[in-house]
Amino acid sequence: QALRQPGSAFKTIVYLAGLEAGLKPDDIFDDAPIEIAGWAPRNYSGKYVGPVSLRQAFSASINSVAVRVGQHAGIGNIAKLAHRLGISNDLPLNASLTLGSGDLSLIELTAVYAALAGDGIRALPHGILEVRNRGGDIIYARSGSGAGRVVKAEAAATMRELLSAVVTDGTGRGAALPEGVGLAHGKTGTSQNFRDAWFVGFSDDVITGVWLGNDNGKPMDHVTGGGPPATIWREFMTEALTYQ
Repeated sequence: QALRQPGSAFKTIVYLAGLEAGLKPDDIFDDAPIEIAGWAPRNYSGKYVGPVSLRQAFSASINSVAVRVGQHAGIGNIAKLAHRLGISNDLPLNASLTLGSGDLSLIELTAVYAALAGDGIRALPHGILEVRNRGGDIIYARSGSGAGRVVKAEAAATMRELLSAVVTDGTGRGAALPEGVGLAHGKTGTSQNFRDAWFVGFSDDVITGVWLGNDNGKPMDHVTGGGPPATIWREFMTEALTYQ
């Protein structure tokens, strides 16, 4: 599995850590410039709007607020939560983690969203249910359904509300499903210099992650997670949910 930087798609874990630390969707944070140990991240738009709710900041993918949420939750706690949710590789234990500076695989990040869809029960990605010999005898059958609860159901439910707001009111509008198909929950992600663009999300019991980028890591032509990845996700999910 290729490891790529998830950008804002990692903010889901950051905000979930914030919820575990006691934050609420209507809590107000200041969207303003911030500097930590010489690191001064900027918003994608280059603009700041002042006081915003946690819900508004998440749906609009505001970097300055994500950094502040990360400081409230604690970088170490964010990394521990990521590992509880199934992220296996080491993550940078500095403030840049709040904007997705760590390298992740698409399947592991998608499994994180599966846990949120499943009320906080960790999902274990797998591709083989059973193996049979020529005579039809089962010689292997996967057993076990997961790793148990890793997030409280209440926190997972609140996170689903925030993920839904991304699609209805924020950067993920391009992923909105046609009426009658299902309610989309998801998050866009764009890494530095447009090297990676993501949309990861779910509807009903179908969880899908989309990543676009170049194998050699070269920047794309201003491709963002709310563009082609969200469109691909919507088209795939429409087919999957219609014909499942």
